[in-house]
Amino acid sequence: MRGNYKFLLLALLIAFASCSFTSKKFEDPDKDKLLIQLITYLLDQGHFDPKDINDDFSSNVFESYLDNIDPFKRYFYASDIKEFEAYKNKIDDEILAYDLSFFNLTHNRLLQRIAESKVIYTKILEKPFDFSVDEDYSADYEKLTYVNSKKEMNERWRLQLKFSTIANYDDGIAQLDLDSKASTDSEEKSVNKKAKVKKSNKELESDAREATKKSLDELYDYIEDRRREDWFSVYINAIVEEFDPHTFYFAPEDKERFDRDISGKFEGIGARLQKKVDGIMVNEIISGGPAWRANELEVGDQILKVKQEDEEEALNVVGMRLDDAIKFIKGPKGTVVTLTLKKVDGTIQDISIKRDIVELEETYAKSSIVEKDGKKFGLINLPKFYINFEDYNKRNAASDIKQEIIRLKQEGVEGLVMDLRNNGGGSLQTVVDIAGLFIEEGPVVQVRETGSAKEVLRDKDKSIVWDGPLVILVNELSASASEILAAAMQDYKRGIIIGSKQTYGKGTVQTVFDLNRMVRNNTNGDMGALKFTTQKFYRINGGSTQLEGVKSDVVVPDRYSYIDIGEKDQDNPLPWDKIDAADYKEWQNYFDYEATINKSKARMAANEQLKLIDANAQWVKKIRDRETYSLNYEEYKKEMQINEEEAKRFSKLSEYKTDLTFNSLPYELKLMDKDTILKEKRDRWHLSLAKDVYVEEAINVLHDLKVSYGIKSTMINSVQD
Repeated sequence: MRGNYKFLLLALLIAFASCSFTSKKFEDPDKDKLLIQLITYLLDQGHFDPKDINDDFSSNVFESYLDNIDPFKRYFYASDIKEFEAYKNKIDDEILAYDLSFFNLTHNRLLQRIAESKVIYTKILEKPFDFSVDEDYSADYEKLTYVNSKKEMNERWRLQLKFSTIANYDDGIAQLDLDSKASTDSEEKSVNKKAKVKKSNKELESDAREATKKSLDELYDYIEDRRREDWFSVYINAIVEEFDPHTFYFAPEDKERFDRDISGKFEGIGARLQKKVDGIMVNEIISGGPAWRANELEVGDQILKVKQEDEEEALNVVGMRLDDAIKFIKGPKGTVVTLTLKKVDGTIQDISIKRDIVELEETYAKSSIVEKDGKKFGLINLPKFYINFEDYNKRNAASDIKQEIIRLKQEGVEGLVMDLRNNGGGSLQTVVDIAGLFIEEGPVVQVRETGSAKEVLRDKDKSIVWDGPLVILVNELSASASEILAAAMQDYKRGIIIGSKQTYGKGTVQTVFDLNRMVRNNTNGDMGALKFTTQKFYRINGGSTQLEGVKSDVVVPDRYSYIDIGEKDQDNPLPWDKIDAADYKEWQNYFDYEATINKSKARMAANEQLKLIDANAQWVKKIRDRETYSLNYEEYKKEMQINEEEAKRFSKLSEYKTDLTFNSLPYELKLMDKDTILKEKRDRWHLSLAKDVYVEEAINVLHDLKVSYGIKSTMINSVQD
């Protein structure tokens, strides 16, 4: 169980890179052409289901690429598209010839049209909108056609801008009503209190247009920051995503972000930054990080300059791309960076921060003791199956979960909930090790490559860390590794799955390959990395989780119940299939799963909170599917009021309160003495859990399992006697 096996695929790819690639040279001096060579070769040789790059492939890339760069059809004209269509069935030929003519044409035209659109929206927003006119706005962008003239383009922008502005206008009126009520309440207490000056509708409309313009200016500031290579990444991904939804090209900055997210660590100062029109702003201080410990950097501070410890001059980062600025602010552990700040109060100040390893705690597993009727249960929340790919022995999801279980056992818990809701997956290695914490030994998942025999990944460690009652919480966003764990526990009859009708349905395995390893004497700079699908995984019963996901033992409605959100709703998913089952034995225990599941289903059917959640999910679906909105304010307001009235009946959802009590473990309580931010985060989490009907039912199920264990074991022992 302890990760004695290696990534077979990774080993093969390393060998493949060091042997097979040596016979093929990738040395094109043009970085973009070189990138296409690398990616097409790698996908052809290594993808689970390589595609024929033909006219159909070309047509699909053509459509998806244009949809990605102009989804609202507010840049390109019909004449542009007609010109582009000369390439519609030739992109395949260009890919094979490493020709960039189509991209160059569309990219240059896009930059031209974006510049023109900025003039258009600026001019339109200079004049007031008339909200008394009867006209509608359609949000069904897929049915929009490209415009034929500048007049039509102006009209498209006008309607979109008016739609954005009417929402801001309505917010302004609502805020005015709140201010008026607050002023009236205040005057009742203090006659001398001056009321706020009430704005006219004309002023509110002007403020609404200004808010729309500010939002667009920020968007265009981001767009103008994008370099050619950023747009080329969009084109590359339109190509590679034709293979399947999870094949993706990472530009260098994106690869760095991926590594940070999957490991939960990076080296830097521990602050999240955001690009604003007037500079780079601090929008979060990461708890426990260097900036947090120094206690000088504040949310809202603007970073003006960055100075390294070995340099005399500070670098001005005002107007710099955010990704570029971050490169200068981050740095190796132990080095010092000096930031020149415009503080929240307007003063200018230099502060120095010693960089260190920053751990993103929200990435990591966390646990809580749950108390109900004098009994203790444990809950572990796992946001993702994280791992340090460079060193598995460093912090990873499996070792953290094991530690949390041991701590919970020390507190005397009688059952365990694993919360995998919204967990999109992660490392295949860690999920096998985590499954091994709950079973003696045996297969956990089956993996297959095209043209190869299946491989069975198994737990080989006979020790069991937790042998008590187990419930796993899932929803529609539980994917990949989450589905492997849930499926294995379900097949072994080791635990009960509670949640959505089915999980996400991602039954494929990806590897991330550093493209720089394929290039000798690289003078083109960092080539980035390619994530591509190399295998499919299967349950130990032989079924695939691809498209179908894992079906819960007890189905409960949630906000996603009626929304198209799974793998089956994505473009180009791989199909479902089945292979032979692995050799495994169901968990030998005294828990009565069938009786417990039936009790839970009965409770769920009678639960008023869940009925309300289901009604809310249907209402959310109705709102999301709406495509037409009135731009007449009186009509718009009536529609909003109807929505508000409908929404009121769902206000009770947030008022729900369980009778459960949640407490942090002793080791965290000690940390909280020094870390008030951690305490605040845990308090918020516990408050959320105390209102969580799914957690409530999970605890009920654990209680029933514990009771069934005693009853069933007594009955069996009586028979044996």
